[in-house]
Amino acid sequence: MSWIRRTTPPLPAVEPIVPVPCEDPFDDPAWLFEPKYDGFRGVLHIARRECWFTSKRGNVLTQFRELCHWVRGELAGVKEAILDGEIVSLDREGRQDFRALMARQGNFHYAAFDLLWLNGRDLRPLPLHRRKRALATILPATTTIVSRIYTVEERGVDLFRAAERLDLEGIVAKRKRDAYAPETEWLKVKNRAYTQTQGRRELFGPRGERTGVTDSGNR
Repeated sequence: MSWIRRTTPPLPAVEPIVPVPCEDPFDDPAWLFEPKYDGFRGVLHIARRECWFTSKRGNVLTQFRELCHWVRGELAGVKEAILDGEIVSLDREGRQDFRALMARQGNFHYAAFDLLWLNGRDLRPLPLHRRKRALATILPATTTIVSRIYTVEERGVDLFRAAERLDLEGIVAKRKRDAYAPETEWLKVKNRAYTQTQGRRELFGPRGERTGVTDSGNR
């Protein structure tokens, strides 16, 4: 982290919520559902003169330094912020390509799904649906660099079926009322037919880590 020059008070430390497995999709009006992106978990920190990504383990993802500056340029009215999301690599048709991401190839893109801090205000105690609204104010439109992850209320089964049709990794379920806190539980339902899981073990070493790749951190 030596390349990050602290010229302003430090942003708060964030412990990312890691979704736990859930066997089957479900419908519930108290929950929101999102597609599960196949990339590296990236918590984006924006200070007044610096910005950087950290993984779910708190490691700085220096290989995406340029991306964080590009994303910063797309956000409206932001002096300092912390976003949670997923770093993905997109092919020419806009499809996610995990192998390209591992090889640091393709078009890097940040898909944001939460806003935790904005211009000196800690948003983590707020319920999820209010944090989502706040995220929309600073990121109103999708660009080639950054987007907000699509969210569906109540209808998790329909979203999961769509994820299967589109060959996505699965879905993530989150309660609308929950704060962003260690006790909050998010659920992930994996698409067992997802084609990019084939041959994935060969990308990683015996402990699930590929040589030369620092903390992939995918959610």
